[in-house]
Amino acid sequence: MNSIPLSTPALLEAPDLIMPLLLIVLIAFCMLLQHGKQAAEGAAWVARLFFAGAVMLAGSVALAGPMRVEIATWGPAKLALLLDPLSSLMFLLVSFLGIVVTRYAINYLDGDARQATFSRWLVLTLTSVLVLVLSSNLLLFTAAWIATSLSLHQLLTFYRERPTAVIAARKKFIISRLADVCMLTALVLVWRGHGTWEFHELFANPAGPHSGLVAGLLVAAAMLKSAQFPFHSWLPDTLETPTPVSALMHAGIINAGGFLIVRLSPLVTQSSTALNTLALLGAFTALFASVIMMTQTSIKKSLAWSTVAQMGFMMLQCGLGAFALAMMHIVAHSLYKGHAFLSSGSVVNLAKSAWTPVGRPAAHPLVVLGSLAVSIAIGLGVAAAFSFDLANDPGQVLLIAVFIMAMSHLLWTLWSSSMRQRLILRGIGLVVAATAACFALHAGFEHLLASSVPAYAPLRSGVEHAVMILVALLFLAVLVFQSQLPAWASRPAFQRLYVHASNGFYLGTLLGRICEPAFGRKILSLVFLP
Repeated sequence: MNSIPLSTPALLEAPDLIMPLLLIVLIAFCMLLQHGKQAAEGAAWVARLFFAGAVMLAGSVALAGPMRVEIATWGPAKLALLLDPLSSLMFLLVSFLGIVVTRYAINYLDGDARQATFSRWLVLTLTSVLVLVLSSNLLLFTAAWIATSLSLHQLLTFYRERPTAVIAARKKFIISRLADVCMLTALVLVWRGHGTWEFHELFANPAGPHSGLVAGLLVAAAMLKSAQFPFHSWLPDTLETPTPVSALMHAGIINAGGFLIVRLSPLVTQSSTALNTLALLGAFTALFASVIMMTQTSIKKSLAWSTVAQMGFMMLQCGLGAFALAMMHIVAHSLYKGHAFLSSGSVVNLAKSAWTPVGRPAAHPLVVLGSLAVSIAIGLGVAAAFSFDLANDPGQVLLIAVFIMAMSHLLWTLWSSSMRQRLILRGIGLVVAATAACFALHAGFEHLLASSVPAYAPLRSGVEHAVMILVALLFLAVLVFQSQLPAWASRPAFQRLYVHASNGFYLGTLLGRICEPAFGRKILSLVFLP
C-alpha cells in the first residue's frame, strides 16, 4: 500500500483555550440548573455557544494550520484537543445539528414533567460527541466514545413506561458494550505496541507488533457502533424515543463508527484483511437494508432502515480507502437525515399523495438499459473531466459504478412515466448536474482533508478484484429488482418474501429474545449449574 504521511500539528499553549472553555462550562451549568422550558432554552444556548466556538476554531485552523491543545496532563493520560480540518469539520457539523435539535426540543417536550432532565442528558450527549471529534489521543477518544453511548442510553429510555423502547435500548446497550470492549482492548494493545496514545505520534509510525489485531478491533468497534449486519436491528427499533433523540442519533451519533475509521485510518490501513472485511460487510448491509427499506409502510421505519443502508455504504467507502468520500457522505447524510426526522410528521401527506399502487407496470427493459447507458456515458465523462485515476484505483471504479447505477435509477424513474422530449432532456440535465456536483464535492473534500486523512492506494489482489466485481453485480441486481418490483408484486413467492423482508427477516426479534433478562438468567443457570 502507498500512503502520504500526515502533517504534525503545532502545539498551542493551554491558557489560550482554558478561559473560554471554563466560561462555556459555567454558562452551561447555570442554564441547565433551570426547570422545564427554561432548561430546554438553556440547552439551545449552550448549543449556540458550541457552534460559535466551532466557527472560531475552524477559522484558526484555516489561518494557522493544524493545532494541538494540551489542557492537563496526568502521566501518560493527557486532556488534549486536536484541531485540524477533520475535527473542525465534524465540530461544525455536530454543533450545528445540536442547535437544530435543541431548538426543536423546546416545544416538542413543552409541558413534560421531565423536560429539564431530558435537556441535561441531551447536552451531555452532545458534549460527549464533541469531545470525541476533538480528541487528540486514543485514551480521551475511548472515554468520550463510552460516555456518548451511556448518555444516549438515558435518552433512549426517556419513556420508561414503553416496553418496546426499553427492549430496543437494552439491545443497543449490549451491542455498545461489545464495541467498548473492542475499543478498550485496542487501547491496551496500542500502549503495549507503541508506548503512546497520542494520535500525531501514532500516525507518524503506525506499524507495530499488534497492528493487524488493533485494526481488526477498531473495525469491529466501528461496525458495532454504526449498526452493521448482523448487529443492525437495534437502530430501527429505537423509534419509540422522542423525535429530537432520533434526529440526533441518526444524523450524528450513528456516524461515530465512520469517524473512528477515518480518524484512525493510518492504524486501520495496516491490515488489508480488516479493510476487506469492512468493505464486504458494509456492502452487504447496504443492500440488505435497502431491500427491507422498500417494504416499510412507516415513514420513520423507512428512514431508520435508510440510515442502516447509508451506514453500510459509508463503511464500503472506508473499506475501499475512500476516506475523504466517506466524510463527504457523513456530512451530506447527517444534514439530510436530521431534516428528514424532524419533518417526518409533515411528509406523511406528501408520501400518501406520491404513492402509486404496486400493480403499476414495471419499467420497460429498454428504458432501464437506456438510462444505464446514458448514466455510464455521463459518469465516465465527468470523471475524466475531474481527472480521476480510474485505471489504477479499482476501488474508486466500484464507487463510481454504484453512483452511476443510482443516477440510472433516477433516469428510468423519470422516463417510465413518459418518454417526451422535455422529460428526456430534463432527466439528462439532472444527471449531469448531480454527477458534476458530486465529483466536485469529492475533489473539494479530498483537498480540504489532505492534511488530516492519508492518501491511501492499496495493492489489490486477484481475490479482491473478484470481490469488488461481485459487489458491483449485487448492486446491479438490486437496481433490476427495483425496476421490476411493481410487476412482481402480485406473485405469491414475492408476496411471501415481502412479508419476511418487512419484518427484517426476524433478526431483530431473535436479538430481542437474546437480550431479554429471562434468556440471560437461563444462560447463566446452564453455565453455573453443576
